[in-house]
Amino acid sequence: MAESKAAASSRFGLTKFSEAAKRSDVVFALGIMAILTVLILPLPKGLLDVCLALSLMVSMLVLTTALFIEKPLEFSSFPTLLLVSTMLRLSLNVASTRLILGHGHEGLSAAGEVIRAFGAFIMQGNFVIGLIVFSILVLVNFVVITKGSGRIAEVSARFSLDAMPGKQMAVDADLSAGLITEAEAKARRKTLEDESNFFGSMDGAAKFVRGDAIAGLCITFINIIGGIIIGVAQMNVSLSDAVQTYTILTVGDGLVSQIPALIVSTAAGILVSKAGVEGSAEKALFSQLSAYPSALGISSFLMAVLGLLPGIPLIPFMALSFATGAAAWKLTEKKEEERKEALIASDAADDDAHVQNIDPVKEALHIDPIKLEVGYGILPLINGSQGQKLTDQIKSLRAQLAREIGFVLPTVRMQDNLQLPQNKYLIRIKDVEVAQGDLRPHMLLCMNPSGGAIELPGEPTVEPTFGLQAMWISHGQKRDAEEKEYTIVEPLTVITTHISETIKDNTDELLGFTETQALIDDLDKSHQKLFKDMVPSQITMGNVQRVLQNLLSERVSIRDLGTILESISEVSAGMKNVSMITEHVRSRLARQMCAAQSNDDGVVPIITLSPEWENQLQGAIVGEGEHQYLSLQPSKLQELTQRIQSIYDQQAALGVAPVLLTSSIVRPHIRSIVERFRSALVVMSHNEIHPKARIQTVATV
Repeated sequence: MAESKAAASSRFGLTKFSEAAKRSDVVFALGIMAILTVLILPLPKGLLDVCLALSLMVSMLVLTTALFIEKPLEFSSFPTLLLVSTMLRLSLNVASTRLILGHGHEGLSAAGEVIRAFGAFIMQGNFVIGLIVFSILVLVNFVVITKGSGRIAEVSARFSLDAMPGKQMAVDADLSAGLITEAEAKARRKTLEDESNFFGSMDGAAKFVRGDAIAGLCITFINIIGGIIIGVAQMNVSLSDAVQTYTILTVGDGLVSQIPALIVSTAAGILVSKAGVEGSAEKALFSQLSAYPSALGISSFLMAVLGLLPGIPLIPFMALSFATGAAAWKLTEKKEEERKEALIASDAADDDAHVQNIDPVKEALHIDPIKLEVGYGILPLINGSQGQKLTDQIKSLRAQLAREIGFVLPTVRMQDNLQLPQNKYLIRIKDVEVAQGDLRPHMLLCMNPSGGAIELPGEPTVEPTFGLQAMWISHGQKRDAEEKEYTIVEPLTVITTHISETIKDNTDELLGFTETQALIDDLDKSHQKLFKDMVPSQITMGNVQRVLQNLLSERVSIRDLGTILESISEVSAGMKNVSMITEHVRSRLARQMCAAQSNDDGVVPIITLSPEWENQLQGAIVGEGEHQYLSLQPSKLQELTQRIQSIYDQQAALGVAPVLLTSSIVRPHIRSIVERFRSALVVMSHNEIHPKARIQTVATV
């Protein structure tokens, strides 16, 4: 019966304890009361060992928590925890002092095994070493860590309080603009309030650590002096033994207290210095230290240089040099891979955004100024899998054409077309097919400069740009072709040349109103004033654009736009015929045009029209103004074109590209005839030959 009552009483006590344990506030209050009780009541040696171990465990828990948190506010209870841990250490100091002073004469185990172990292990039986180590720990804690973290907390508290009104106004502005909801505004205000309270509390909590260090010094001094006096005067211990015993016990006690204090101070420093840094401490530090592999590389080089100095141990320095060098190399490779992945992801995101943002119906109405469609067999030239890349060639081509023709061309859109044969490509201008060709990406195009047959095995073809007879040969036949003095062209050059010539033939269609306005906007102020005085009082913007298009249609550069506008201004007041204005502009550009048609010797080769043809053509011009046209008999027209084509073929075989020279009246009509069968042929009038230009007549039609 008595046993059952005892068991029932035991179960009742366990139940009450478990219920109390579920109440964390009760447990915390009991813990604080226990710490204060230790300040008054003595503590047994065994329980003191447990409490000292608990103090070490709490300090390490605080440090690891400070390391792993993402933001300082996640550990907002740190000031309270710092006060509790400081009180715990001080109460244990008081308890250990009682044991040291009361039982120090009994030996090194008088204050428990933890204090004895710290004293014996760290001091190694020499109390002078222990005093020095203890002093260093106190200085590190008090002068370095505590002072620095306290200063950071003080400044952070001041700045957070000063910035709070502005931050609250920013939250109110975002709320008024509808950028955030009322709940988000409340959360942001609460965060601002918590930040100011946290850093203010940390500023005050830093004083706890400082006071703990001062108290530790005082307690150590009291224990050593008081212990020696008690041991010698009351316990009849010799002076040397009293000094040895009480010093070892006191310094051991100081070390057991100062090591947790140093750990908690380090945690406080990490916590207050994390302001503005996202992520845990090791992620923030390692990510920022590894952000610059070149710094690791320089460190590796310097460590290697130091290791080679006389008297310096080689192995540790070289080991560290190798480690930092390897880390720099690995990080460089990783960053390069991340950069490539980021570019791919960015391109994919841009493509997805482009697809999502464009209405399919509106996309169907979109017209690309220049488009290149290729079969799947030509894709290696675009992707650059053979070390070459068509996109880079196109970029260089646009820059070159901008210098030649005088305005920046639209981008060339490249697109694969599965409906095309694998080696075929199409060039479209405003979605209209203007040229096409066939390529062999893994072969070379071979041509005979003399126009004769190509005496090499291969695949016969026609050069797509100029229509010359050619042959696709393998790379192994390149040396044989060079020995026969054949012209060898890479596939990438073939398609780039074809695109270039196609664009030059259609630049007038690519110069729209937007491009013309951009050219005007880029002029200097004086020419812009000239343009404003001239347009629209003397000539319309549309007619200026037409003049520029007429020049581009005959491959005349409009880069000297200032001179072109001056020429238009000279005649636009009394002349409204755009063709006649264009002819006047061409005469003003005589120097530029002659320079463009000069050969390597600075001579302009020309082909002249005979007086008979000049008279026939002038007599066949009917109409007036813009309504003039050439009314020539079909037989005569066919005869003229055949003679011109025959002469130019002969000159081309000789490597000469001459200019057809006519009178200014006939020139526009001759140009409209020859552009149908030879668009690249340049037709100039006598007015367009600069007086200082050197000319040479090579033939006469």
